[in-house]
Amino acid sequence: MDGRIGGCAEDGIVSSEKGIVERVERLVEPAIAAMGFELVRVRLSGGRSRRVLQIMAEPHAAATMNVDDCAEISRTVSALLDVEDPLPGGYVLEVSSPGIDRPLVKRRDFERFAGHEVKFEVARAIDGQRRFRGRLKGVVEDRVRIEFGDGEAEIALADIAAAKLVPADDLPARSSRG
Repeated sequence: MDGRIGGCAEDGIVSSEKGIVERVERLVEPAIAAMGFELVRVRLSGGRSRRVLQIMAEPHAAATMNVDDCAEISRTVSALLDVEDPLPGGYVLEVSSPGIDRPLVKRRDFERFAGHEVKFEVARAIDGQRRFRGRLKGVVEDRVRIEFGDGEAEIALADIAAAKLVPADDLPARSSRG
């Protein structure tokens, strides 16, 4: 497993589009890192008439991300995509920061945000339930530990289709890089 959760099930991406997303990730990640940012997620959505390629990034250091940062990333990524042309047809490029309900995509996201409240959805129902909310306790091997009001559970990273932080009052402390 490449460290990302649940493939791209939450995006509804067919396998050819999943390949495009992976190619775009490999293409843009080094450039974004050289600019002082971490690639959080690449997502391709929309239909044939209006596809949107979303590049989500955040600063490496404990810093905020502003519109100028997004514009700089957009110019760099756009130039790379123009040369390599990994997406057949037209698309709209959207560059953003994760925001307060940051998605958890990679294993290190689950490690970094241990102690914070999360919402997530699993690919296959667990005891008849697919959506969960609880306090993230960290990662043990390939399983995420979650604390609920009545106990704890471990869920395989591969079984998590989508996960994100729950906005809370501790945002200044949470936004610092760990």
